[in-house]
Amino acid sequence: MSRPPRQSRNTQPASSVRIISGHLRGSKLPVLDAPGLRPSPDRLRETLFNWLGPSIHGARVLDLYAGTGALGIEAASRGAGHVCLVEMDRRLAQSLREQVHRLRLDDESESGAAVSVIESDALSLLGRSTEQPFDLVLLDPPFNADLWARTLQALTEHGWLSAETQIYVESPLDQTIAPPAGWISRRQSRAGQVQGELLQPV
Repeated sequence: MSRPPRQSRNTQPASSVRIISGHLRGSKLPVLDAPGLRPSPDRLRETLFNWLGPSIHGARVLDLYAGTGALGIEAASRGAGHVCLVEMDRRLAQSLREQVHRLRLDDESESGAAVSVIESDALSLLGRSTEQPFDLVLLDPPFNADLWARTLQALTEHGWLSAETQIYVESPLDQTIAPPAGWISRRQSRAGQVQGELLQPV
């Protein structure tokens, strides 16, 4: 049985996003006032994890452009083994560290998952090699930054992906996302003016 989250010393945020399911169900994450920050819609998050099903259990998850951390922390709540939250904005990265600590996700013995926060530009991070590929990559960048193609290309280099990795991409409806060579879009959904796609190797 999971322990209740630690109480935060911060004041209640003006807005928040909630974790939908898993052992952290109902937990709220603050939505800070930051340029380009747009939390993933609840409906798309629910759809994504329905697609993934039991494959999320024990998975290594890379949440690029983490923002509020809603996607990555949802994965941890639902049984991911390790989640890496990548965020370059210093204030957002600090907020992510605070939420990871508050929800006891920095202690694998208590939460069953290990969640880490890397304060870095995603493309710079992907330009370096990694020792172990990820099972799931969450790609939901600021919509006005046009980062999808460059990030997908960078992911195919330096060992970040395996033959079984799945990539989830969120984008506006009017944006066409071209999968990397050797990948196809297996599933698609939408919520309002936002679309979600799950990319998999052919």
